[in-house]
Amino acid sequence: MADNGVNKGRRRLLLGATTVVGAVGAVGVAVPFVASWQPSARARAAGAPVQADISKLEPGQRMTVEWRGRPVWIVMRTPDMIERTENFDPARLADPDSQVQQQPAYVSGPLRSIRPEISVLIGICTHLGCSPLFRPSPDDVDMTAWPGGYFCPCHGSYFDLAGRVFRNVPAPANLEVPPYRFETDDIIIIGEDQETA
Repeated sequence: MADNGVNKGRRRLLLGATTVVGAVGAVGVAVPFVASWQPSARARAAGAPVQADISKLEPGQRMTVEWRGRPVWIVMRTPDMIERTENFDPARLADPDSQVQQQPAYVSGPLRSIRPEISVLIGICTHLGCSPLFRPSPDDVDMTAWPGGYFCPCHGSYFDLAGRVFRNVPAPANLEVPPYRFETDDIIIIGEDQETA
């Protein structure tokens, strides 16, 4: 068969260049497409789960993460804090057994948590949305037999270390416990129920 003056080297160069340009174009189209699978900032704010690393949280300390535009407090309770919360007089609390649904079913009991030493609460007062102050020590608040907990200075509401509201204060309900689960011993996923994990 005749060559007909075809330059095979030039044909290979054009074929290779076209292939490279096509591959770059395909990647250029694929990157935004794959990136679109990630939740947007708006979707994350609307409720996408967030991850909290508690590996550096010391006993008695609190850390804050944001979920759905709200502060979520994670406290590493000491054995003394756990004992004070479990043994606190329930008659002084408005909803000691958490009958008002402010938490998932899997965080029942006086500590309102999956693990006794880890408390997870939304840090917004149930009265008018102020952010209570963390007062974990028995002498942090001028009150007889203060077990440690949260004090809202806006209107004088008190909550124990499990977020249970005291009687005769403006706040009508316990602090809310968000849905959460432990992915590992040190990683908490906030916004995802334990049962669906």
